[in-house]
Amino acid sequence: MSFDTSPVTLRPARESDRPALVDHHFALNVHEHAVSPNRRTDRDGGEASLVETEERMARTGGVTMVAEIDGRVVGHLALTFETAPAYVRAEEQPYAYVAVLYVEAEQRGRGIARALLSEAERIALARGLTQLLVSVQSGNAEAERAYDRFGFRPYSADLIKPLRPTGDDTPDDVGRL
Repeated sequence: MSFDTSPVTLRPARESDRPALVDHHFALNVHEHAVSPNRRTDRDGGEASLVETEERMARTGGVTMVAEIDGRVVGHLALTFETAPAYVRAEEQPYAYVAVLYVEAEQRGRGIARALLSEAERIALARGLTQLLVSVQSGNAEAERAYDRFGFRPYSADLIKPLRPTGDDTPDDVGRL
C-alpha cells in the first residue's frame, strides 16, 4: 500500500479555481442526494450551488479557502460571517459559519478537512468571533463524526415534515406522535 505524501497548501480561492469549485459543489450535491434525495444532481446544479455560495460570501464578507496538492484544488471551505437573531445575547450574536466544506473523496483521511477547519477557526478568532457553526444533513454520519472530532457539538436541529395535497390517499402519520 502506498500513501500520497504530497504537501497540502491552503490559500484563498481565486477566479481560476472556479471550475474546481463547480466540480466540488456538483459532487457535494450528488453525495448529499444519497442522504436526502432532494438535491440537484445535474452539472448546472453544481454551478447554481456555487453561485448561491458566492452571493452569500459577498453578502456576509465571507471567504473561501482552497486546499491544493501539486497545483490542483482538492478541497475547499466557504466561511461566512453571520449575526444570530435578537433572542441571542448581544455578545454571542456574531459568529462564523462554515457554509461549505468539501474534500475530494480520494483525498479524504489526509487531514485536509481538519486543516481547512483550523484555518476557518483562525480567521474567525482573528475577527474577534467566539463561535464557529456548521450544519450537517441528518443521516450524514461521516460528516457528523468528522465535525465531532474537530470539537463541534449539537446546537439545534431542523425538522421537516413532507406535506401531501388534500385528497392524497397516503396514510397520515400524525397519529403516531
